[in-house]
Amino acid sequence: MSPSSGTSDTPRPSRSGWDPRDPTLATPRPDERPGRRPHRVRRALRTLFGLLLLGTLLLAGAFAAGYLLVEIPPANAAALAQSNVYLYRDGSPLARDGEVNRENVRLDQVPRTVRQAVLAAEDRDFHASRAVDPKAMVRAAWNTVTGKGRQSGSTITQQYVKNYYLGQEQTLTRKAKEFFIAIKLGREKSKDEILEGYLNTSYFGRNAYGVQAAARAYYGKDVERLDTAEGAYLASLLKAPSAYDVTTHPENRAKAVARWNYVLDGMVTEGWLGRADRAAARFPAPQTARPAIALSGQRGYLVQAVEEYLTDHGIVDEKTLAGGGFRITTTLEPAKQDALVQAVEDQVISRLDPARAPADRNVRVGAAAVEPATGRVLALYGGIDYTQQYVNNATRRDYQVGSTFKPFVFTAAVQSGAQTQQGLPITPYTLYDGTNRRPVEGWNGALYDPANEDDASYGEIAVGAATDLSVNAVYAQMAVDVGPADVRRTAIALGVPHSTPDLTASPSIALGPATASVLDMTAAYATLAAHGRHGTYTLVSSVTKGGQEIALPGGTARQAVSREAADTTTAILRSVVETGTGTAAQAAGRPAAGKTGTAEDDKAAWFAGYTPELATVVALMGQDPESGRQEPLYGALGLPRVNGGGPPAAIWGQFTRNALAGTAPKDFDLRLMPGAEKGPEVPPVPDGTEEEKEEKAEEKAEEEAYVTGEAGPEAASRSPQPPHAGPHQ
Repeated sequence: MSPSSGTSDTPRPSRSGWDPRDPTLATPRPDERPGRRPHRVRRALRTLFGLLLLGTLLLAGAFAAGYLLVEIPPANAAALAQSNVYLYRDGSPLARDGEVNRENVRLDQVPRTVRQAVLAAEDRDFHASRAVDPKAMVRAAWNTVTGKGRQSGSTITQQYVKNYYLGQEQTLTRKAKEFFIAIKLGREKSKDEILEGYLNTSYFGRNAYGVQAAARAYYGKDVERLDTAEGAYLASLLKAPSAYDVTTHPENRAKAVARWNYVLDGMVTEGWLGRADRAAARFPAPQTARPAIALSGQRGYLVQAVEEYLTDHGIVDEKTLAGGGFRITTTLEPAKQDALVQAVEDQVISRLDPARAPADRNVRVGAAAVEPATGRVLALYGGIDYTQQYVNNATRRDYQVGSTFKPFVFTAAVQSGAQTQQGLPITPYTLYDGTNRRPVEGWNGALYDPANEDDASYGEIAVGAATDLSVNAVYAQMAVDVGPADVRRTAIALGVPHSTPDLTASPSIALGPATASVLDMTAAYATLAAHGRHGTYTLVSSVTKGGQEIALPGGTARQAVSREAADTTTAILRSVVETGTGTAAQAAGRPAAGKTGTAEDDKAAWFAGYTPELATVVALMGQDPESGRQEPLYGALGLPRVNGGGPPAAIWGQFTRNALAGTAPKDFDLRLMPGAEKGPEVPPVPDGTEEEKEEKAEEKAEEEAYVTGEAGPEAASRSPQPPHAGPHQ
């Protein structure tokens, strides 16, 4: 076979570098060929890199989307909710309204060591670190998964976001939102702003939200007064508030102390606390947990009165006040407040027995005390208990003031230089006709002939004596002589609000149909005690919110009436206490002036009086507890008739004695009008039958027996009806 046939058995010589392929073997893939292994590794790395790049891009996209989509939301309602805190004049707690016990404070109000203690407990790198710490979050998640305890891994910024913007639910959605909001917040707010927010929103146990509420709950003081050891204990509570409360869980004391030590040691490590101070620190045992100061007892009435004062004087509008966060220091004094409550309890509440005297169920008491020199309200009594009876008897304006209005008529007479119908100047010794139902003269309106109490007639009687005996006929005529419009103007100048119902310019104004409140009347009598100088009464000495002072109305006093007019009125009111219808007020044991009063149909009994240092008005009111209808007080407290000289004067005397205990009695410094310097006259005995005189004497004896605590139940069995419908005494 020729060589070209390709069938020769002689093998061809191989080409250099080429080996014949065995046709029985599969053709190898390129990457399996000898010398191709590095290519496989590179391919695997390229794939892995691609996956990582894709994952990174996806994560970056997700981060960008989350950052763009998640906005910083408005604060949640719970984070904004605060209580209004009410304090007595000395700074001691009075009450707190609202469901959330929180009072926000500025960061500079929190002592530096307290702030540092919180950082030592929660986030020592707070000022240097970012808003979120991914490594801490991963570490916390790992510890949680591996059973080392649930940990949040959250920075203070994240915890603030959770408290202020979100909620406490443990969900991935909430954690994701928290993450993005914290990043944005870290760029928009300073570290100090975030720390301040965190301190005001964190929960410390005992229903205390925020460091100020915690300072009050655990140590009974404001946050500014916390020391380092106390601050470290509050900081330790943040981890487990209930568990570390050593008074409610004494079994956990060792753990709580260990946590406290951890906080202090952290402060040393960070250079925030010296080693000597650390060694000297002692565990500061907190006070026993106390129930929240609710609005029971008198507290609700006091808060209500303060709120009305703030809104009525335009200091804070009602909606803003309801939003909370105000710190309100009142003018009320704890000792005097307690003395007033005790006097009412002793003289009235403890003597009520509806089973024996059905009228006792209708008895209500209102009282107020004002310092004449300043106009500050020192004490209020609003009712038996705010949670049982919501209407504040100290500020309500629906009961007639009765004859407690008569002194304003005399003050107006002196102030205006008024004269009688016969042209005689009106002084304490001017004679008037005290005949029962004598028609007033000089009045162009309808016939007006008021009845005296028990229809008694006195004939000619001096103004001073007519004041002692509260003679209606005399004062109705005097109101006409002065001019009812002038009487009204004088009452308003003294402190009776111009909007008072039934404050009408007619002869009847003298008998007190006006329905001023107990507090209104106290302010007016305080003007008389202050020699005619009047400054609008005040219930509030300071108001702050967020540490910022809110302006209060100016307290400049003005001369409402002349000193001679006020002081001459005081002179005749002293006689009421010394020899007239208000002798029970002598229990105060010091010089006093006052006036009794009874509303129409005996539905209220009043005593308004003052010493140079203190003006107080007390009223007993009759009101059906179910229908709310005003009811007469006949038979209440074992008395056939409740007069202003009975229980109201008794309350006044006990309160004034105890409120001023420890101070030397002070006499009135009076500057009288011309013609008022004569000695007092003996009040005449009213005309009447012997039977009427005996009945009058019995009523007086029963009233005196009540004041001395000797009234018997037989008095309640008599229920006399008044001989007339007009106010008296």
